[in-house]
Amino acid sequence: MLAPLLKIEDLRTYFYSKSKQAFIRSVDGVSLKITTGETLGVVGESGSGKSIMALSVMGLIPAGPGVITGKVGFKSDRIQKNLLQDLDDYVTLTREGGRILGVQKDEEGWQELCEHRMAKVRGKEISMIFQNPKQSMNPFMTVGRQITEAIKLHTSIKEERAAKERAIEWLDRVKIDTPRLRFDNHPYGLSGGMCQRAMIAMALSCEPALLIADEPTTGLDATIQSKIVDLLAELKAELGITTMLISHDISIIARLSDKVAVMYGGTVVESGPAKEILSRKTEGKHPYTAALLTSIPSAENISMKGDLPAIEGDVLDTINIPAGCRFYGRCNQVTDRIRERCERQEPDLREIGTGHKVRCWLYYE
Repeated sequence: MLAPLLKIEDLRTYFYSKSKQAFIRSVDGVSLKITTGETLGVVGESGSGKSIMALSVMGLIPAGPGVITGKVGFKSDRIQKNLLQDLDDYVTLTREGGRILGVQKDEEGWQELCEHRMAKVRGKEISMIFQNPKQSMNPFMTVGRQITEAIKLHTSIKEERAAKERAIEWLDRVKIDTPRLRFDNHPYGLSGGMCQRAMIAMALSCEPALLIADEPTTGLDATIQSKIVDLLAELKAELGITTMLISHDISIIARLSDKVAVMYGGTVVESGPAKEILSRKTEGKHPYTAALLTSIPSAENISMKGDLPAIEGDVLDTINIPAGCRFYGRCNQVTDRIRERCERQEPDLREIGTGHKVRCWLYYE
């Protein structure tokens, strides 16, 4: 079996709310892995921790305490490296009953070490497509200049003319019309769809081993969304690049992903093959996954003008995470047999089929 390109183990990223004097457990014990050439789709409602998890992998969490535990194994030059190595030297945790109640962290020291380590990884080995390209790109530099800068920094191409030609080639590959003309445009001179294409060109121009695409169609109208998805599908088929695709749009995840991880309340509640998890049948799935799939509009629902099923209740407040199952307060599949355990004890992520894991008491004997 091939060693995974990326392996995340027990990743926790917390923030501190001064107003509530409590931790916001945005990412709370996430474990995932991606094999070379695979596309892992990460799906869940807004606030489930998807983007914070990706930013934690990239070392881009600015606020404290930030990443406090975990390992991020990344296969670089055939060697598995832990991008969070030595984190324990900078963090001291106070635990009670297995729960983290206090964190002391040398944030300045850790940030300095992290920046030094990740400078060799970001862009060159792991690239990221951000949610809002117009906010992520420098408004004072032309699009072409930003792409050539990345190429010169992270590849063997150091000559300006050669870097420019490579940037124009990538603008053409992502189907920007008149790429030589658009090369000299600033981000504010491009439409949302064009700006997203330019961001994709920048991310791929250095030919990274791993691409993280965080909500790549957010803020775009339906027609442009469809074109961006088509583009990502074509690039996946052409380049075979390993991808982590983050979205709350299940149709995009279903089209592009080989495997899926469903996140809720800062952790993974289900993972496995995309075809199995995203099939229309609700049996053999986590209740949250089943509820997400049921809430997708269907032709039958539209033709009968019926009400669209919705998940009752609110998304979990990660300041007040319950002792039991995180989805218990919204779950419609709780039985008397498991009710007490659901309320008092959080289940582990258990394998119920080949490569298919679920965090739910329904699947415990």
